[in-house]
Amino acid sequence: MRRRLIQSTLAVVLVVIAVFGVSLVIVETRTISETARERVESEAVRLASIVDSRLLVEDKVTAEILSDQITEDRYAVVRIPGKPPIEVGAKPDGDVISASAPGEEGETVTVQEPRSSVTREVGRTLLIIGLVALLAVIAAVLLAIRQASRLASPFTDLAETAERLGSGDPRPRHRRYGVPELDRVADVLDASAERIARMLTAERRLAADASHQLRTPLTALSMRLEEITLTDDPDTVKEEATIALTQVERLTDVVERLLTNSRDPRTGSAVTFDLDEVIKQQLAEWRPAYRSAGRAIVTSGKRELRAVGTPGAVAQVLAALIENSLMHGGGTVALRTRVTGNQVVVEVTDEGPGVPADLGARIFERAISGRNSTGIGLAVARDLAEADGGRLEMLQASPAVFGLFLSRTPPQRSADEENRRTVR
Repeated sequence: MRRRLIQSTLAVVLVVIAVFGVSLVIVETRTISETARERVESEAVRLASIVDSRLLVEDKVTAEILSDQITEDRYAVVRIPGKPPIEVGAKPDGDVISASAPGEEGETVTVQEPRSSVTREVGRTLLIIGLVALLAVIAAVLLAIRQASRLASPFTDLAETAERLGSGDPRPRHRRYGVPELDRVADVLDASAERIARMLTAERRLAADASHQLRTPLTALSMRLEEITLTDDPDTVKEEATIALTQVERLTDVVERLLTNSRDPRTGSAVTFDLDEVIKQQLAEWRPAYRSAGRAIVTSGKRELRAVGTPGAVAQVLAALIENSLMHGGGTVALRTRVTGNQVVVEVTDEGPGVPADLGARIFERAISGRNSTGIGLAVARDLAEADGGRLEMLQASPAVFGLFLSRTPPQRSADEENRRTVR
């Protein structure tokens, strides 16, 4: 590309020099020739006037007297009637420029100048024009090299950016070059890099969330299946199988929820549901794990509450809080439900040391954990809560108390109550 730009610029400059240079040479040659002829004519007229002035006072007109009146490269002949011609200077050889002027006393003065003087002057002019043309060509080449570098370097840089995108490095470079077309390409590449980065981040986040969210239900399911294999009681097998099927349904809901959030985290599927059923389900799933750890999980507070949200998402949020208490807390874990304004609050607390002071509000950030855990659970839980219009907060650090806030649905009145209200 650089070579083409240099060649095209040089070609344009050479064409311009050829067109204007030839025209200038022709004009200058004619001008120099006309100027030389005018000089010779002027010289002839001047010598004729000198001869006239001497003839009027009857002075002699000799070659010695007139030799001081002309330059060395000129030749003059004075013809006076009745006298021999008077020659001044050396007669030039070859082509000459000649001019004659008559005098008032009947004399004739002829002045000649060798055309070689005109040729020399034309040569000097051509040399100057050639030097100017050479300087113009050099300047054009330097300018073309600079412009070629200025235009070719951005293309090289854009090619490197595209190669980086293809190699899995989607960081935008935010470089601009002062050329609208190139800047447009750079804008498109940066926008593509940002989209690719968001896609990669979403994919990695989905993988991390899936591994975290599926680990606990799969562990609980495996425990149920182990209990089935260790018992011969048909009733126990039936009960454990029913719970296992419920957990499988919950796993399916978890997967669907993760896929939905990976496509659009703002997408929610909130409905009105029975909060007691979700809490009961979580207690049934987590009691074996707490029993194995020598701890207890209990529930208290207001009953028969109906909230607005996605049951599966709420179950995942509570599961994350319960698992967090199991891993990082201590003693009995309590789930307490209460009502505040038009919201239902589910508080999860334990008797452990609480959240370290250096974590504080950062406990909901990804990769933030007080121990050797993934640091994803609470971040995912908060995202799930906010997707349905709720929120998850840490109400107290020591002992740790987390609150899940959901929109409340007013309790449904019975038919008799509705009839009595209508009668009133």
